[in-house]
Amino acid sequence: MQSKNISKAVILVAMAVALSPFFIPVGISKCFPAQHMINVIAAVILGPVYAVAIAMAAAIIRNIMGLGTLLAFPGGMIGALLAGIFYKSTRNIYAAGLGEILGTGIIGSLAAIYIVGPMLLGKTLAVGTLMIAFSVSTIGGSIIGIVALHLLKKGGVWEPASR
Repeated sequence: MQSKNISKAVILVAMAVALSPFFIPVGISKCFPAQHMINVIAAVILGPVYAVAIAMAAAIIRNIMGLGTLLAFPGGMIGALLAGIFYKSTRNIYAAGLGEILGTGIIGSLAAIYIVGPMLLGKTLAVGTLMIAFSVSTIGGSIIGIVALHLLKKGGVWEPASR
């Protein structure tokens, strides 16, 4: 079972990186709706630990390839964690989407603004602009992730775990 989960995680990291050329530029930030889609899917199918690991691996690879910024770490990882926790506690994919939106759009953007920006980038980031950008990106990506999960369920590829 663990090797299957690792295989799924590798595929999701590859998808996040492969889809990373599609982003929304906002100042020094690059917002990736595909990453939020992957976070919701990973949180539901694999759980919070894998979801965070996937978000971190994708952010590292995107940064190495010059496709991302350091702002990817708090947004993606916090969103993935909350999506996983919300899904695990409710078994509801909409709750996973809400966790991703709250985790990235609010908590992740605040972490980027007050921690990553000043400490790692040496810049003060605009609160409203970054929070709006993170939120728009994560809402779109979360909706796509929820739709993808419905399609995976309908196609028999994924079945929700029983409580």
